[in-house]
Amino acid sequence: MARVFPQAAISSPYMSTERETFTVWMKSLVYQNNGLTVYNSSGEITYRVETYDKSSNEVHIMDLHGNILFTIRKKKLWLFGSWYVYRECGSYTSTEEVKPSARIKRSSIRDGDWEVRDETNEVFWILRFDPKFAFQIIDINGDIIAQVKPKQSSNGITLGEDVLTLEVKPRVDHSLVVALVTVYGLIKGVV
Repeated sequence: MARVFPQAAISSPYMSTERETFTVWMKSLVYQNNGLTVYNSSGEITYRVETYDKSSNEVHIMDLHGNILFTIRKKKLWLFGSWYVYRECGSYTSTEEVKPSARIKRSSIRDGDWEVRDETNEVFWILRFDPKFAFQIIDINGDIIAQVKPKQSSNGITLGEDVLTLEVKPRVDHSLVVALVTVYGLIKGVV
C-alpha cells in the first residue's frame, strides 16, 4: 500500500516516522450535532467531520482550515451496504469519476468485523473489541496499524464514551486512518 507504508522519505504532513497519538472527540466542532474532531498530541485540531444532514449518504473529512481531504460515500447494497473513501484531488467534480482510496464492507470471513480494501486491493481489517467504540485496524499479517480505545486520564479515569485515543503506527497515513475511524463511527451511528 503505497500511501500507508511509503519506502521513501516522508514528505507528507499526514505521516510521521514515529508513533502518533490523537484524541478523538465524537462531537462536531461547529454545531451541536454528530461529527468528530481530532486533536494531535499538542492539543491542536488536525481533522474534523461535520454531518449537517443525517440523511445524507456523503460525509467530508476536513483539515482545521475546512479543506476537504476525503469524501466518504455510503452505497446501499442489499442489507448492509459499503462505504467508499475518496481522496480529495481537487480536479474532479464527482467522486464517481475517480477510483476510491478505500472500500469498507462487512466481513464475510470475520463475524462482526469489517474488511477494508485500498486502491491497490490490499486488505485490512477493522476488528471491534466491545459494543462500545474500541477497535483495531490490522493488516493481512495481523500487525496493528492503528488502535482506538476510550481515553483515560493520567489517573486511569475514562473521560467519557465520546472521547477516544487513536494510536497510529509510524509511516502510516493518519488522515486515511481518521477516514476509517469516521466510517466506523458511521457504522455505529455516532457520526
